[in-house]
Amino acid sequence: MLQVEMSASVRKGVGKGAMRRLRMEGKTPAIVYGDGSEALPLELETSSFFQQLLEIYRGNCVVTLKVDDGSTRHVLMGEVQTDPVRDTLLHADFVEVDLSKPRRFTVQLVFTGKAKGVDFGGELQVSKNEVVLEGNPLDIPDDIKIDVTPLKIGDSITVGSISISEKIKLITKADAVCVAVVTPGATAAAE
Repeated sequence: MLQVEMSASVRKGVGKGAMRRLRMEGKTPAIVYGDGSEALPLELETSSFFQQLLEIYRGNCVVTLKVDDGSTRHVLMGEVQTDPVRDTLLHADFVEVDLSKPRRFTVQLVFTGKAKGVDFGGELQVSKNEVVLEGNPLDIPDDIKIDVTPLKIGDSITVGSISISEKIKLITKADAVCVAVVTPGATAAAE
């Protein structure tokens, strides 16, 4: 799983006016919650946070927040609020996570190569783009690459045939088809 470090400061002010002033100073308000502890209001430098956000948002990433009070927190990205008109950052939520406890994550499937069956007139049909895995956050892969080159017409790859680490558990049904090469006009279920 991807890991990123960010710096943050403890936020003193609360309320609409304080948040507006914070944004005018080039900072984004944020909050860390979860793991049974009290919520911690934070502020982040908007420019550096935005650059890192482009890399990690909507992916599986453990963020190590180094807070100016001397604490370090391991978090996952929660909700990120943006202004719909100006497309600026309004607020970010982080969820604190225990790196030694298993959690469920959705992991993208990346299909590589060109299936042999496609060369013979078949169509590559993708049924699943992602799978659900359970394990410790740092054991979860960023994505799972699947080589479709050996697939002939009528062949398919199921979720159960994907190779994953012994440390993680597959939650998605093992008999679900991820990708198949079908004759033109047919569906993977019919094949």
